[in-house]
Amino acid sequence: MADPSTNSMRATSEHRIVVMGVAGSGKSTVGAALADALGAAFVDGDALHPRANIEKMAAGEPLTDDDRWPWLGRVRDTLRGAASIVVACSALTRRYRDVLRDAGGVRFVFLDLDPGTAGDRLTHRVDHFMGAKMVTSQFAVLERPAVDETDVVTVDATLGVDSIVDHALAALVPRPE
Repeated sequence: MADPSTNSMRATSEHRIVVMGVAGSGKSTVGAALADALGAAFVDGDALHPRANIEKMAAGEPLTDDDRWPWLGRVRDTLRGAASIVVACSALTRRYRDVLRDAGGVRFVFLDLDPGTAGDRLTHRVDHFMGAKMVTSQFAVLERPAVDETDVVTVDATLGVDSIVDHALAALVPRPE
């Protein structure tokens, strides 16, 4: 479990972190826990979607790039506007991640899991516009981070939240000597 005694040290550092992955990977839950461990602000990227995007996804219709570009711009601007922030955002392709990188100093935590687990999680999730029928389209678009994307940490999304946060912190935040 993340050591709360290190929060003050971590809060003095600047962090621009995107917790990314497909629907059902745990972006919002992990993002909020990671932000808490860092003493950073947390923003759920879903809250930055225009109404039309939410309605489209709620109807089971995948977003197009034309739908995503304005949203990604909002996410990038949100990252730029804070010195220490964690944002949950799917960032499914490298070009989407590149847009977010334009905010400066952005690091990514990729929550990796299989389609069956994502679908099961979404089937049991309530009060969210993204349903289980969207899993196939999410994995169809997903470009797993390439080896040269050294600003991306991949973590097994089937681990518990505390373990995921511990893995992310170990890779993202230098330990005091």
